[in-house]
Amino acid sequence: MKIAIMLFDGITALDAIGPYDVFAATLKCEVKFVAKKKGLIKLDSNMGYLHADYSFSEVTSADILVVPGCSPPNYKTPMNDEETLNWIRQIHETTKWTTSVCNGSLILSAAGLLNGIVATSHWGSFDLLQSLGTIPTDERVVRQGKIVTAAGVSSGIDMALQLIAWELGEDMSKGVQLILEYDPQPPFDTGSPKKAPALLVEQIRGMLQEFAKREPNL
Repeated sequence: MKIAIMLFDGITALDAIGPYDVFAATLKCEVKFVAKKKGLIKLDSNMGYLHADYSFSEVTSADILVVPGCSPPNYKTPMNDEETLNWIRQIHETTKWTTSVCNGSLILSAAGLLNGIVATSHWGSFDLLQSLGTIPTDERVVRQGKIVTAAGVSSGIDMALQLIAWELGEDMSKGVQLILEYDPQPPFDTGSPKKAPALLVEQIRGMLQEFAKREPNL
């Protein structure tokens, strides 16, 4: 399978690396990191880089497209870049699966791919996702035809495992999960707004809203 993971400055590393590690562990996938321009891609944390080995002009088709997300306000840049949106639209025409992780669904929405359909994103972005014509849901992984969206950062791993199960079989997906020792046992049960204390949810929501007002951190 040929997989294109789109990169852009301000990306959240795990949104891309989580699915990459799942696909790579199968030894049956050709994974390409693709960006508008080849080279180093700055992370939203300002603490490192990923590397795009291919430019948009060099990758014109894929079996699976993965559009990762980023911390607000960095999603403003790809959402308003017509070259990026056009590339997504063009690749989407060739894919078996077009997918996103976290706020990557905002980028798919900006490209016009999620109009009127159910999709997920980071819970803090549901209002913006809805304003773009998408119907938000708090499901962790959502399939609508060939479009698959995943919720916040870590859910990209779940999504990739599901894609492997659909494409290469459940045994392969189970084996990859074992290879990665993906057996989450977090110290606290606050990984969802449904589970976290209401006060904590409001504190984090306020922080995200303030962060989103800033200029892109690129």
